Amino acid sequence: MSELFLVRHGQASFGAKNYDKLSPLGLQQSVWLGEYFKQRNISFAQLWRGDLQRQQETAQGIVSQLSEPIVHSANVALNEFDFQVVARAYLNLYPQDALAANAAPSDFLRLLKKAMLAWSQGVLATENLIESWDSFRQRVVDCLSLITQQQLSKPILVVSSGGVIAMMMGIVLGLDARQIIELNLQIRNSSLSHFHFNQHSIRLSSFNNITHLDTPERLSSITFS
Repeated sequence: MSELFLVRHGQASFGAKNYDKLSPLGLQQSVWLGEYFKQRNISFAQLWRGDLQRQQETAQGIVSQLSEPIVHSANVALNEFDFQVVARAYLNLYPQDALAANAAPSDFLRLLKKAMLAWSQGVLATENLIESWDSFRQRVVDCLSLITQQQLSKPILVVSSGGVIAMMMGIVLGLDARQIIELNLQIRNSSLSHFHFNQHSIRLSSFNNITHLDTPERLSSITFS
């Protein structure tokens, strides 16, 4: 069977004007992951990523440490859903849940969970959304199908975001929307999920691994935003 390594982007710049840019720690997480692949002698046939800045920079950090060249393929289907639009649509209905300007990331994650549940249930006004939950799911289904149609001797590396990764997990494991949302909020920056696949099936091997960060001196580098 062929192999797929699915990576969430490194820490983004939460609270900054441009969230989409990796923080210095996020870039370091990506470089450490590239070092891990090199140490394990893992090379890739292809690299797929979205075209968001944080996804591109994560891919660059990983590739900077690899010994062999790799073919890149950008696909907007791997871009994250627009969580700011979803949150705004939710707050239009529930303004009492609005956060203070200095709210902590954990407060935003609680708001996002509520907003995503409402989004998945079709509660939010569609005119305020770029895409519906079902449209988001379908683009991830289509992209996963496109990736797994390939039968390659080396693994495929995919760099994406938490929502897309959680949705892929849901597709593979047959999860409902609530379970997918719970997974989304657990996915750590630069974490690694591993699958085996052929033209007939795809199987999960491991989820949300951070082996490259699981050392005493790097524990403070484990992040979720």
